[in-house]
Amino acid sequence: MKRRIFHFGIGEVAPYIDWGYFLHAWGMGNAGRESMASHADALLDDALAMLKELDGKYHTHAIFALCDARGDGDNIVIEETTLPLLRQQHALAGKPNLCLSDFVSPYGDRIGLFATSVDSNFGEESSGDDYKRIMAQTLADRLAEATASLLHFKVRTDKGLWGYAPDERLSIEQLNREEFQGIRPAVGYPSLPDQSVIFILNEILNMEDAGISITSNGAMFPHASVCGIMISHPASKYFAVGGISKEQLEDYCSRCGKPVEEIKRFLQRNVKE
Repeated sequence: MKRRIFHFGIGEVAPYIDWGYFLHAWGMGNAGRESMASHADALLDDALAMLKELDGKYHTHAIFALCDARGDGDNIVIEETTLPLLRQQHALAGKPNLCLSDFVSPYGDRIGLFATSVDSNFGEESSGDDYKRIMAQTLADRLAEATASLLHFKVRTDKGLWGYAPDERLSIEQLNREEFQGIRPAVGYPSLPDQSVIFILNEILNMEDAGISITSNGAMFPHASVCGIMISHPASKYFAVGGISKEQLEDYCSRCGKPVEEIKRFLQRNVKE
């Protein structure tokens, strides 16, 4: 296993922010009308001004591990640690029910583990102004995601990290459209919905070395943090696990080695009653 820790300046990470998600967080995901578009422009101007002001005062952080791995049914075995996964049960006719393990060779492969965060006191000087406080919180979330995007770019192109796509030449817009090879599903997102798997990933990553701690319910601190896996397979793609049956939940819990009621609380949105 190869493991690296990174620290980035705000100015280095800011170009990787997907501003569409930023506007969505402010309820302006489809800023089409002229009045709303004008408000969105003003919001973006304020955000850019804050980033410029805070650059040099705060940093983002990342930890990455390149691990030996293999697919094993609906599991991925990472450095001899089993990561149980869930498979779709609702694919369209003629299309396969996907599981992330489908994109990891059973004969031996590699997989990346990552976590990113932003200084926990990011923007604390704005706490007395509600608008600026919310702006800082929203920017912190976007910077954690942007750090994951920057890290993923480095992982794909740098042979010292992994470098499975060393000739990649994509613009920021293409990166935001995810036109690159491979995926980086994050814990809690549709293809990796069980928040409790963060404990398994932390056993390998040891996120505390990058200043990230995990609460008993699987939440990360600082709150503006992201954790997940990186898969390089050219055919890998994002998907939603969606609803799972009682039978699948029981099988999953058996593979996790955890009681159904314990895992069920992490999968409330997916379990069909």
